[in-house]
Amino acid sequence: MPSDTIYGLSCLSLNRQAVERVYRLKKRDSNKPLILLIATISQLNELGIDENKTQLAQEYWPGALTQICESTSPEWLHRGTHSLAVRMPDNHELRGLIAKTGPLVSTSANIQGDKAAVSVAEAKNYFSEDLDFYVDAGDLSNHQPSTLVRAIDGNLEVIRPGAVKIKEN
Repeated sequence: MPSDTIYGLSCLSLNRQAVERVYRLKKRDSNKPLILLIATISQLNELGIDENKTQLAQEYWPGALTQICESTSPEWLHRGTHSLAVRMPDNHELRGLIAKTGPLVSTSANIQGDKAAVSVAEAKNYFSEDLDFYVDAGDLSNHQPSTLVRAIDGNLEVIRPGAVKIKEN
């Protein structure tokens, strides 16, 4: 389904079986945590994240900025890293869904290492009929993935450049 950036393979983040299914479908390294989407700052608590640790990212939210944060979430979410990457998407309908379901896992719709799908047709090529449903928002080839950052000493360090341009100090 589309986020505000690219197509994502998504599920309920607090459903362990669903999260493990995403790892299997994507053929993702089991030690790499997935990005989590939130609708409200209060949902950070559900993920074991101190909302005060996201204040820099909150300047860009909702938007295409993902911040890596320390987390006390279940191990099956943080995968032994004790951290999660979280984002509040700039898509009103998606935030409405997340407000009802709770935080969602979202990872690019592709097999790990392959190019991210820019259309539902490409996603179907990767996953055939293995997914429960697809949400078609047309061609997203002009979209970029989110910018991935980590807060260090009061500054945002860019880990992966993307849709949001950040000035590093």
